[in-house]
Amino acid sequence: MNICVFLSAADLDERYTRPAREFAELVGKGGHTLVWGGSDVGLMKVVADGVQQAGGRLLGVSVDFLAAKARPVTAPDEMVVTRDLAERKAQLLGQADAVVIMVGGTGTLDEATEILELKKHGRTDKPVVLLNTAGFYDGLKEQFRRMEDEGFLPVPLTDLVFFAEEPVGALAYLEESRGIA
Repeated sequence: MNICVFLSAADLDERYTRPAREFAELVGKGGHTLVWGGSDVGLMKVVADGVQQAGGRLLGVSVDFLAAKARPVTAPDEMVVTRDLAERKAQLLGQADAVVIMVGGTGTLDEATEILELKKHGRTDKPVVLLNTAGFYDGLKEQFRRMEDEGFLPVPLTDLVFFAEEPVGALAYLEESRGIA
């Protein structure tokens, strides 16, 4: 399975890097491919390193203005460099069988809302997991529930996103959703 991970390229505290490494190891050991923003810094590097070290494949999608931070890859891994962020998002989602939203900033939030909007309108049926590491997305989870409760979501929230508190639950949901066991 090609698992797209939206996440930060920032250097972060162990409370965020430990679960990211754990998820990456599960992805790699499961024989899955990581589809990610292609960066070789911060949390993106932590996850790419973990997947690769555990035997998984990497498919990076960088963007021209960040190419200097892109991870150098050799076959069987792959790196695509796009012209802009919109093309990057399209490539990331186009290559993915499933999506995991990990901790991140405005770029991660932009990517997360795009995949949820596509699901809301029936433009994709890819499973989406929000990995709520260290309660990072508690406020967003509350906001999504309010949107649902007050009629802003035309489909149940559970049809859009699965909230996982731990990496093992995130991957288990994706594998179950895709009939892999």
